[in-house]
Amino acid sequence: MEKEITTFITYLHNVKGTSKNTEMSYKRDLDKVRHFMAERGIHEVSAVSSQDLGDYVKYLEDNKFAAATVSRNIASLKAFYHYMLQVGCVAEDLSEQLKAPKIEKKVPEIMSPEEVIRLLEQPTGDTPKEIRDKAMLELLYATGIRVTELITLRISDVNMQLGFILCRDRTKERIIPFGAAARNALARYLDGTRDAMLENKASDVLFANCSGQPMSRQGFWKLIKYYAKKAGIKADITPHTLRHSFAAHLVENGADLRSVQEMLGHSDISTTQIYANMNHSHIREVYAKAHPRG
Repeated sequence: MEKEITTFITYLHNVKGTSKNTEMSYKRDLDKVRHFMAERGIHEVSAVSSQDLGDYVKYLEDNKFAAATVSRNIASLKAFYHYMLQVGCVAEDLSEQLKAPKIEKKVPEIMSPEEVIRLLEQPTGDTPKEIRDKAMLELLYATGIRVTELITLRISDVNMQLGFILCRDRTKERIIPFGAAARNALARYLDGTRDAMLENKASDVLFANCSGQPMSRQGFWKLIKYYAKKAGIKADITPHTLRHSFAAHLVENGADLRSVQEMLGHSDISTTQIYANMNHSHIREVYAKAHPRG
């Protein structure tokens, strides 16, 4: 099965234009299937039966894997078998029989507007690092972009005059506006600080680390944890918490879901709908506390 899995991952990369993280996730899931089948003496995809696939899913469930993990493994198998059928490696798609467990959508953790302000106000110094940190935090909350999108931004992706950034992946791109606070923080960073931090002066990368190299995911995670602790925020804050907070605060203040969906880059509006549901819950709480007949 190893050869077929490698071919499938190559197909995802070259034809579907998937990200490295997506490809690694598929490979990790399918390698688990391969090891399970190998223990049964099965080494060819064509030798796997419907019963074998069912037993693998039961193995995941019996070993208390989370419903989301089981569901993701089934999705990986379905994608793999669809491709195997397409290229003629199997005569039928055995994965069609697999049913993913029902997953309850968790309400995302968000920060209150007061907590966000406290966090964004932490970098106050005049050092290059604090000027950069302020610009990164302000831009992240102003646009709701993912941390990977933030650290891969280029100078050419930022339009300071009109106040927007261009975010792109392999298949699409989106334009996201930002306000005065992010614009001011960015302007200060771009006024000499960025050039002073960058080792390669010809680089188009927007944010550099203290070694002059492009900022890493891990580096930004440490940064946000540091400022959250400094702000006295006890919740476990991550870059994605700011993304969730950006969306929830927009919806709570009247933004329409389609616009929020576009800014977040969600392909399905049902993913964005959760922020409206959170807003309805908040309204019910306010009603229950404030209404004399609540």
